[in-house]
Amino acid sequence: MLPTAMMTETSLTKRFPTGEDELEVLSGLSMQVEKGEVVAVVGESGTGKSTLLHLLGALDRPTGGTVRFRGADLFEKDDEALADFRNREIGFVFQFHHLLPEFTALENVAMPALIQQQKFAEAEPRATELLEALGMAARSGHQPAALSGGEKQRVAVARALMNSPALVLADEPTGNLDIKTAGALHNRMLRLSAERGQTFVLVTHNLALADRADRVLYLREGRLHAEAAEEG
Repeated sequence: MLPTAMMTETSLTKRFPTGEDELEVLSGLSMQVEKGEVVAVVGESGTGKSTLLHLLGALDRPTGGTVRFRGADLFEKDDEALADFRNREIGFVFQFHHLLPEFTALENVAMPALIQQQKFAEAEPRATELLEALGMAARSGHQPAALSGGEKQRVAVARALMNSPALVLADEPTGNLDIKTAGALHNRMLRLSAERGQTFVLVTHNLALADRADRVLYLREGRLHAEAAEEG
């Protein structure tokens, strides 16, 4: 049987300089993410959840350890190759939408394909399809300033899916939304994951979203655990 692992992280360590000392955020962390799986990572603020996503998405390099994507050591690549890898294989959704204000929703969604030198006329059908799937077809011609917070985040999700990435990394994607809007976006993201067989790693404080994932991992003391820490 062929291996189904999308990513394998082994003994990941990340330290940040703090004057004469160093702060160790991740301490020999190991995990494996299977193809098509939805994994939720939860933990208190400051435990390193965003740092972990930055390493998985090759936005930063670890101090030690390895990240393997489909068996290949990710950080053997140089910075230029990593940038190309991110654009082709990884979709990012952050707590803040980071949409380009001068472009329409449709143009923002198409942007990852345009970076890959695809013409807008070629990218437009895919971008339109994604906006329709996220209930944003009627707003595709609007610039971000004319969209609500929930609508901006839906555009950001569509943009993350534009290049059909193998792995989608979401860092508190609904942290700035009200409960109803967040719930609707959660439903759409999970449905798209199921329909398209894409792998999601979600960092969230929303336990309702975490409980709907295939697997929940708890980050504490720089390592991931399958169970939450006991209280008291």
